[in-house]
Amino acid sequence: MSNALLQLTGVTKTFGGIHALSGMVCEVPEGKIVGVIGPNGAGKTTLFNTITGAYRADAGEVKLKGVDVTQWPSYRIVREGIARTFQNIRLFGSMTVWEHLLVAQPHSESAWRRLLPISWANPAAQARAEEVMAFFGLTELRDRPAKSLPYGIQRKVEMARAVTAKPKLLLLDEPVAGMNHDEAEEIRALMIRLRDTGLTILLIEHDMNFVMRLCDYLYVLDFGVLIAEGKPEEVRANPVVLDAYLGKDN
Repeated sequence: MSNALLQLTGVTKTFGGIHALSGMVCEVPEGKIVGVIGPNGAGKTTLFNTITGAYRADAGEVKLKGVDVTQWPSYRIVREGIARTFQNIRLFGSMTVWEHLLVAQPHSESAWRRLLPISWANPAAQARAEEVMAFFGLTELRDRPAKSLPYGIQRKVEMARAVTAKPKLLLLDEPVAGMNHDEAEEIRALMIRLRDTGLTILLIEHDMNFVMRLCDYLYVLDFGVLIAEGKPEEVRANPVVLDAYLGKDN
């Protein structure tokens, strides 16, 4: 893909001789929603951790817009334009929704100013926080402690925090896990709106109905190996994918 924002070539990650990823190759084009699916233990979260610098690849290359970021530390990869959410919600203590969206933004002020309370955030940061809160429908919850909110809303806060940093690429690890149908549909609509703003999204998700109706393209992992890729309708009919999920006897 000539317009690939993210490109992985031969990425391998091992743990004590176990290949969590083995020669992973994939491309994520700009302005698309791309999904990574596979059974439990397939290597999906390891893939995200390797892309974001939480793990260092043992072999291969990770490139963001042509720049090799394979061995970069996480903070530098974030600055280059990758943001993510996690399988398990990770919100900060008693901080409010508003504070979560302020603290996620890059800071250009002097070191002493960063020691001041969050309420002292510069006007541009405050305007960005207001914009993202409105986009996610969180404005009325502005001053509520994020951890006091219902599960589905906490997921939205985590997504909003990532988006506030103005990433080029947003990684979402099981964004609708544990949600009911209506909550999942709300997240799906938000993701489509985010894509329509030009944001590129790479997601992991186990809800096949959700993935098939959302993604432009899919990669399928099994035991760290890429076993299939293609458009949702192609992947759905692929016998190799069916074997990985259901077993050959079924």
